[in-house]
Amino acid sequence: MIDHAHDLACVHDATERLLTAVAELDDVSLTGPSRLPGWSRGHVLAHLARNADALVNVLEGRPMYASAEARAADIEAGAARPGSTQLTDLRESAARFRTAGDAPADWTRSVELRNGVTDSASRLPFRRWAEVELHHVDLGIGYELEDLPTEFLEREIDFLAERFAGHQDVPSMGLRTHDGRTWTTGGGAEGGPVTVEGAAADLLGWLAGRRDGSRLATNHGALPKLPPL
Repeated sequence: MIDHAHDLACVHDATERLLTAVAELDDVSLTGPSRLPGWSRGHVLAHLARNADALVNVLEGRPMYASAEARAADIEAGAARPGSTQLTDLRESAARFRTAGDAPADWTRSVELRNGVTDSASRLPFRRWAEVELHHVDLGIGYELEDLPTEFLEREIDFLAERFAGHQDVPSMGLRTHDGRTWTTGGGAEGGPVTVEGAAADLLGWLAGRRDGSRLATNHGALPKLPPL
């Protein structure tokens, strides 16, 4: 069972780690490339701030974003801001999300995200946790997948395995860590079953499109190509 209050606390802890790291960056560093194609570190930070506000919209019954174009424009407009402005925006938008999360609510209700995706309100704190943790890694400033909390690693693999389950482009796969944790996913494409084994950080990196899977072992010769998230 999802514990949204626990996940909100984890979002806060992850946000504090991010804010501490961003405070060490100068304005030149923020204009440098992130690990996401076409995005600077400033783009990543602007996206994180606007994502917090977007999830407040969802929690309060409004559309997540006015439109895809507005979302992209807000990120672009915020990307080149100086570090002090980025830091303030990150902190204040995180506080707004925390306030919305602390408000009395029916956490069992269904909510609508982008592109018609629906989910339980109780999953929104974990979704925000994933945004903060993975984009902290995407900044390329010394925080790596191996530094992610163990609980987050396992639950994000759970989430992505569920997301790819039955996907028409993903063959049946069994995922396994070196210490014996297992997941199953895929099953909508021909081929398989494919076994994929490695460290949890490498499995997550591959599933989330952050690593090429070269450190993973498989019985299939080559790893299946995963669709974009």
